[in-house]
Amino acid sequence: MSLFRRKVEQEFDPTQPLVATGNLGRRHAVSRVAQGVAVVAALAAVAVLVIVIWAVVSHGAKAINWTFITSGYPTGIGPYLVGTAEIVAIATLMAMPIGVLIALFLSEYAGRRWARPVQLVLDVMNGLPSIIIALFLYILIVAATKQQSGFAAAIALAIIEVPLIARGTQEVLNLVPGAQREAADALGVARWRSILTIILPAASGGIVTATLLSVARAAGETAPMLLLNSLAKGDAVQFNPFHEIPNVPVRIFQLSEEANPEGFTEAWGLSLILIAIILALGLGSRFLLNRSKRKLAR
Repeated sequence: MSLFRRKVEQEFDPTQPLVATGNLGRRHAVSRVAQGVAVVAALAAVAVLVIVIWAVVSHGAKAINWTFITSGYPTGIGPYLVGTAEIVAIATLMAMPIGVLIALFLSEYAGRRWARPVQLVLDVMNGLPSIIIALFLYILIVAATKQQSGFAAAIALAIIEVPLIARGTQEVLNLVPGAQREAADALGVARWRSILTIILPAASGGIVTATLLSVARAAGETAPMLLLNSLAKGDAVQFNPFHEIPNVPVRIFQLSEEANPEGFTEAWGLSLILIAIILALGLGSRFLLNRSKRKLAR
């Protein structure tokens, strides 16, 4: 037996109780410092959110009334709210089927060879600045047709929504118990039929959650609206998506550029309504996600 091995056996005896080393105090100190920094960072993020919401509420609450919400330009914002809802709805109708199909491919059909490249593409799309997407579609659609439209803006928002819906749906599909898939295979059920009748219904709550989160993200995007749909007038509701559609982000931008105190108040009111919608979508999606997880855990 070597001298080094004999020395190690003499220093460490597994039958003896564990004794704290000199590094234990330092490790506890580092752990407390890291925990404190994390708590401070979380409190700072919450504080920033509270300050922003308080500023918007304090400045925008005075502008909100029924006439302000329902009437058109110049006294109200009704056409802008309807236009934003129309554009986001068109974008979601395009993005949701594509995102769900991508998630089904990743979770049910693709192996590692195909799953990783597709996931990488989704992650890159999710981190792509919206101004780049808007500029690409401006060259592809607006410059070619010489006309802005709500449909072009909806395509940009759909591109933004697709990776969010796909990755969120994929996570929920992975929560569906594998026993359900195995039971369907044991009964001889075709894969596509088991997906339509078993897997998708079980994950429906999570799919809706992912869609609501993507809608909350898309509703506040400004760059696609400015480049692709910024010439509309807000005096009437426009239901034709192939024409310019008035929308909230562009109106806020226009009012912020005007040297008009009343315009600033209207911009704060629009901001308050937009934040309220986004918060409602976020809280609703969180509620549906928790409900879906409890359902899948049974």
